[in-house]
Amino acid sequence: MSGLKNSPFGKRLRGGDEDSPRKNRGRFTPAFAIASGSTPSLDSRPTTSEGATPESPERGAHRDYGDRFVPTRDAGDMRTSYHLMDGATPSTPSKNRMIPTESDALKEQANAIFNSILQTEVTPSSPQRSGSPVRQPAASTSTLPSTPTRRRLFAFNSPSRSNPTTPSRRLDVPTDEAYSMSPVRAESRYLLESPRRQLRSVCKTPYRVLDAPELADDFYLNLVDWSSTNVLGVGLGACVYLWTAHTAQVSKLCDLGDVHDTISSVSWVQKAISSTVAFPPATCYTAAETRGWPLASGCVDVDNAERSHRLLHRGPIMGTSLAIGTLSGQLYIYDASTLQLTRTYERAHSQRIGALSWNSHILSSGSRDRMVHHRDVREPSTRPFKKCQGHKQEVCGLRWSGDGGPQAATLASGGNDNKVCIWDLRGSKRPGGLGTPGRTGSMPGSSSAAGDDGDAPLWKFHEHTAAVKALAWDPHVAGILATGGGTADKHIRFWNVQNGTMLNELDTGSQVCNLTWSLTSHEIVSTHGFSSTTAQNQICIWKYPSLDMVASLTGHTHRVLYLAMSPDGETIVTGAGDETLRFWNAFPKKDNHEARRESVLDYGKLIR
Repeated sequence: MSGLKNSPFGKRLRGGDEDSPRKNRGRFTPAFAIASGSTPSLDSRPTTSEGATPESPERGAHRDYGDRFVPTRDAGDMRTSYHLMDGATPSTPSKNRMIPTESDALKEQANAIFNSILQTEVTPSSPQRSGSPVRQPAASTSTLPSTPTRRRLFAFNSPSRSNPTTPSRRLDVPTDEAYSMSPVRAESRYLLESPRRQLRSVCKTPYRVLDAPELADDFYLNLVDWSSTNVLGVGLGACVYLWTAHTAQVSKLCDLGDVHDTISSVSWVQKAISSTVAFPPATCYTAAETRGWPLASGCVDVDNAERSHRLLHRGPIMGTSLAIGTLSGQLYIYDASTLQLTRTYERAHSQRIGALSWNSHILSSGSRDRMVHHRDVREPSTRPFKKCQGHKQEVCGLRWSGDGGPQAATLASGGNDNKVCIWDLRGSKRPGGLGTPGRTGSMPGSSSAAGDDGDAPLWKFHEHTAAVKALAWDPHVAGILATGGGTADKHIRFWNVQNGTMLNELDTGSQVCNLTWSLTSHEIVSTHGFSSTTAQNQICIWKYPSLDMVASLTGHTHRVLYLAMSPDGETIVTGAGDETLRFWNAFPKKDNHEARRESVLDYGKLIR
């Protein structure tokens, strides 16, 4: 008997005997007297007393259950219940939530198709839908329509025998879905068979990895740049090294270890500058400063105190010129072809120079002293011809618009004060009357500060909530600027600097360290660092203006702080605090439409 008593059958038998007295057993009375009807419930529905509960008669009523439960779609609105399931998820962001930077374009496209098919299969569209609701009779006791609150899609009940469904005549149609051999509906088949956009495949591994010892892990520095002559310049500690792409040869350009200084920024001049271009007439110097300088033809004296001179350039500034900024505020210009120092600006800034940008013969530098200086490298003087101050903290990003059009004189600067300033060295006012001096708050997200002197920014954007280092001008559409925020912001925002409006924004989920536009396609590359999600230190390629992800590249173990693009626009190089430089084949070759174009007037092809 002891074996039968401890067997599973005996336990089930003994459990069945104990169920009947357990049902009549009273509840446990707590130490604090609380009425059973007022006991707090974990259910979100409001509780009432047992006698006043409208569901009490139903609980006591006898129900005839069958041997199976069949899901029915007749009870409730299936489409509303389907969307209520998405709302049931907690709104608190999770660290493992899926964000665009954790997937690629193929996965996103597959997920979108799956969600569409799932919604089509679970919540089919009604074949007949009334155009307007029918008014209920006055004597009807039906309640007003309300949004269903249950989170279930199906109602599991036994089939009712009292109200058998009336058979319809739809089976007489040979094209009815009942005769279909497909496991999905016609709408789903159409979605699966419809042509989809062919996605560009991007290699997820770098084709070359170079060691970069002493590459600083500092967000505010810019230590990597690629020249138009296909030479990569990298600042490592107190030295600057050059890597020639077509020969893979490495040469040492300079070493500032003797003066106990460190490289903080490097920037190549992208185009060769003619030696016959004269100085801008707005540059003014005192008579003592200009004594002994050669005068170009056509110059006149303004007054006895100041003279405006157009000075002839003493030497060409070729595409091999490299500007170097240091932590102590020194500024150097080297000729990479001869590895010689051509120009030195002593104490160009009072603090470190973290950002440099060229515009033809104009070299702009941004510093920790909150100033932006503009120097004409053809001038013998080391004095900047213009100073701009629009940031309250360090200037960590500078980028000239290089489209060559009317916006070629536009400069964008980003600062540690979370602001983006747009400068116009020509001193022009805002278009359409928005440039009224002293007018503030004329547009959301910007402040009007275009003064008569032209030293105030043309636009100033305040939407970012972290330091703005990443700046990039769209080479395909004039006047479009992309900016990226730091750890507390994680957004990429797109601006139209012609009217000062924000066009779009993208939440990347991680710190935006650099931005650059593709030269061969309308896409933008972003590099990332600190993140609140599982994806970190990734390189993302986005399609503009849809902002769909094309690819996500990973491999760096530290923040990807440096980014540069090859002159042909096919390769990007990234640098990180892991002291490596990685080369990626990110973009396809540029289509040469001019070579493929055949002219009708080419009579040479008509000769036999």
